[in-house]
Amino acid sequence: MAARALIAVTDFGVEEAELVEPLNALKKAGIEVTVASNSGESIQTVTGDKDWASKVNADSRLADAKASDYDLLVIPGGTVNADTLRIDEDGRRLVKEFATAGKPVGAICHGPWVLIDADVAKGKTMTSYISIRPDLENAGASWVDKELFRCPGNGWVLLTSRNPNDLPAFAKALVDEIS
Repeated sequence: MAARALIAVTDFGVEEAELVEPLNALKKAGIEVTVASNSGESIQTVTGDKDWASKVNADSRLADAKASDYDLLVIPGGTVNADTLRIDEDGRRLVKEFATAGKPVGAICHGPWVLIDADVAKGKTMTSYISIRPDLENAGASWVDKELFRCPGNGWVLLTSRNPNDLPAFAKALVDEIS
């Protein structure tokens, strides 16, 4: 059976490359990928948080997703996406379910914000977009300035990257983690 990945987003404000590049890399590696949005509707992506980009179809709603059905959770960035996802009950639930089940989570750019509200950031070492560093540290995480950081602490693997420039390393790490 092929590995399965879940990409969790909201339907507006996802940084286009941070959704599309991991999606394509996982599919190319033969991994079955489901894109779930808060509404289950198509996702309006953005570039640089300001300019509208492509629309990406969602396969399901976050409310219908369960960690038990997947091997990996991916959380793309985009300021509006991450800020909306962190207050979404199902988004937080999924992050907590993956961590509790000991399953890997990948988060890039502003995506790690969700880890704070899911109450799984404490004790983890990670990277992110620089502006959310204080939020992560105030939540009990350690922050590093690296292209990619893999933290196996607290019984689950967290893969993090800083921004779209780190996407090649991030996408490769996601694939390697479950291949």
